[in-house]
Amino acid sequence: MSIADFCNKYVQGLVAYQPGKPIEETARELNLAPEDIVKLASNENALGPSPAAVAAAQQACTGINLYPDGASFALRSKLAELWGVSFEQTVVGAGSSELIELVSHAFLNPQAEVVAAQYSFTLYLLMSRLFNCRYTEVPNKPDMTHDLAGMLRAITPATRLVFITNPTNPVGTMVQQEELDAFMAAVPPHVVVCFDEAYIHFAEQQPDTFRYLRAGQPVVILRTFSKAYGLAGLRVGYAITSPEIADLMNKARSPFNVNLPAQAAALAALADREHLAASVAMVAEGRRQYEAAFREMGLDFVPSHTNFILVKVGCGRAVFESCLREGVILRPMGGYGLGEYIRITIGTPPQNERCIAALRRALKGC
Repeated sequence: MSIADFCNKYVQGLVAYQPGKPIEETARELNLAPEDIVKLASNENALGPSPAAVAAAQQACTGINLYPDGASFALRSKLAELWGVSFEQTVVGAGSSELIELVSHAFLNPQAEVVAAQYSFTLYLLMSRLFNCRYTEVPNKPDMTHDLAGMLRAITPATRLVFITNPTNPVGTMVQQEELDAFMAAVPPHVVVCFDEAYIHFAEQQPDTFRYLRAGQPVVILRTFSKAYGLAGLRVGYAITSPEIADLMNKARSPFNVNLPAQAAALAALADREHLAASVAMVAEGRRQYEAAFREMGLDFVPSHTNFILVKVGCGRAVFESCLREGVILRPMGGYGLGEYIRITIGTPPQNERCIAALRRALKGC
């Protein structure tokens, strides 16, 4: 008899989320200096955070003997001003991940259903399993974009949440405005549509999902400070939704869920538009850098609207391990059923060049 015999069986069968391989772990395993390792596995901002955000976080640390503002009033007020919504329409959390959990707390149970696209963020499935509800994964189109028509057909009277990741992770594709409009015109009113827009800053053309909110439809728009703003280590994100849904999510969140330095850094990051623009420009340049290299090497890739790019190398795991031995951490995609692919985060130009060189050498061994 084990204590695990008494746990919820749907939890026992879960597989824990696997992040990109950390620099410190790679350094220990391969006896490499951490400063000689390039991590291009977790879609982090290679430019780093805004210096103003760092300064604000450091200043906030002088007061960490006190609890942070549990309502995150200053940050939520700024977000409301930025998006032209009321304070009551905002929710903040420890990254988009916690916000996905909060909306799941509000709407999921064993009688509920979730609909999401193939190759979506793994947390949608994990939350569905944690709340012991049905999860329907709709196959993507041949170009790996969401099949919104198929997702619409998958909705039943029990469906409570639909997740649309736009641009999507891990493939980098994007659904455009016309398709979104058609979907939202047909989606039943008992369904909450969650637009996970963690990578939206990197898209050249950004669909307007706030129009659905203004029209009174039950939507949750998820954003994060982890990607374009470079605050992944502080864990802060936000949701814009209706006052009713925001109230439910705020009731479900833990007290003081966004810490003091994170609140301060996020506020400063919002104000530093130059740093945000520089981060977006670096990614755009890097995408062109990789696309040119892939064409030269004869590799198929998925055109990306994000700060990463998915490329078909044939022997994904072997390429990952070869590059890892050179101190270049990439992301193998076997866990998504894409064993022939690797995912590469866009870095600085020198980091990208180092990755491309390591990739060329790795492909010779396949």
